[in-house]
Amino acid sequence: MKYNDLELSGWNQFPKATCKTARPERISQLLPTDDESTIARGLGRSYGDAAINDQGQVILTTRLNRILAFDQETGLLRAEAGITIDELIDLFLPRGWFLPVTPGTRYVTLGGCVANDVHGKNHHLQGSFSSCLHELTLINAEGRAVICSASENSQAYWATIGGLGLTGIIREVTIQLRRVESAYLSVDHSAGDDLDDLIDMMAEDDSEYTVAWIDCLSSGKRKGRGVYMQGRHMDEEELPPALRTRPLIYQRKRSLSIPFNVPGMLLNRHSVKAFNAWYYKHESAKDKFISDYQHYFYPLDNLNDWYRLYGRKGFIQYQCVLPLESSSEGMHQILDALQKRGKASFLAVLKRLGPGSQAPLSFPIEGYTLAVDIPVSGKEALKINELLNEITLEHDGRVYLAKDASMNPETFRRMYPRFPEWLEIKKALDPDWHFESMLSRRLELQNG
Repeated sequence: MKYNDLELSGWNQFPKATCKTARPERISQLLPTDDESTIARGLGRSYGDAAINDQGQVILTTRLNRILAFDQETGLLRAEAGITIDELIDLFLPRGWFLPVTPGTRYVTLGGCVANDVHGKNHHLQGSFSSCLHELTLINAEGRAVICSASENSQAYWATIGGLGLTGIIREVTIQLRRVESAYLSVDHSAGDDLDDLIDMMAEDDSEYTVAWIDCLSSGKRKGRGVYMQGRHMDEEELPPALRTRPLIYQRKRSLSIPFNVPGMLLNRHSVKAFNAWYYKHESAKDKFISDYQHYFYPLDNLNDWYRLYGRKGFIQYQCVLPLESSSEGMHQILDALQKRGKASFLAVLKRLGPGSQAPLSFPIEGYTLAVDIPVSGKEALKINELLNEITLEHDGRVYLAKDASMNPETFRRMYPRFPEWLEIKKALDPDWHFESMLSRRLELQNG
């Protein structure tokens, strides 16, 4: 394979590193080398250093995107791991099938969905991506293809789910799609007076998809006010006549683009406060309405390269989950910490999570997850990140490794108590640590 040196980063543009990369055209080229560590990388939409390897090679998988088998009657799909959610929707939504679990962007690969055990707006009912996963094929450290499922090579299977690409290269994925009758959803927005009001709404609601946007600059009695959003797939008969002619077809609108990094001074407390006030008033006023799947599931995909809003230095997206019993107290403390330090985030999202999966390093636990953006400005962002980690630990929570860029080894081990279990499987699969990343070295995973 041909190798090129490329500067890589997560989607948030922090951190950055020059890496030796290869882009194979065929599955047969997916072989680890004896003298260099390897990590696979899809579209690079994780937010930290999980898919960066500055001391070895990075395998770019997006050309390994072939459909291998599909059963139109059952919805069972087998595909190469480099295929993206975007490509799958284009192929299968017109045939009446959709992803049971999808993250907030369609520009991720199947391999990335498995490696991060991604979750969506329906985790409280459906669980994470592993809930629709039937089987995967892993290229191990010996270059051998190993079929893994819950009943075959099950330890490797569960260690690979949420395992950040460190157990091997995911070659193929078999998943169960779900039937839908249209490309549209019925959506309802409600105003939440404060953070606890939003949490109460989620606790009492069994809607298929739920999420809340939070105004993280609101204070006092309105602290954590936001917009609660519910959604469900619509059947064909529910659609207005104009949409019934082609219910499964949605003609996408062209996305807008941000062609350059926005000067950091433009994204400040005052500009974000003005945006948040407008968004709260505009979105909370919406009664039941029809949304296409693109605008409901992937709103930020409508703005290409939106990370440039945070300027040249990028940002850290901090996402934690806190257990049910401590979510309210802990998230109040997180909002207080952000406000005290004047860190403005126009993107603050709250979701309800159900019970976690069997995967030792999978992120979700039953509770509530909050995601906020912290612009990088010198060392201040990292200090805030450490403070938020302390609050999360105090409430027995954890940080999403797919979003992490600065956690230290001790914090990781406290947040992920099943790490020793995962490590034993990793050692058996890859005793010489062929598969590494900047994240694995930062967290000193090899040291146990």
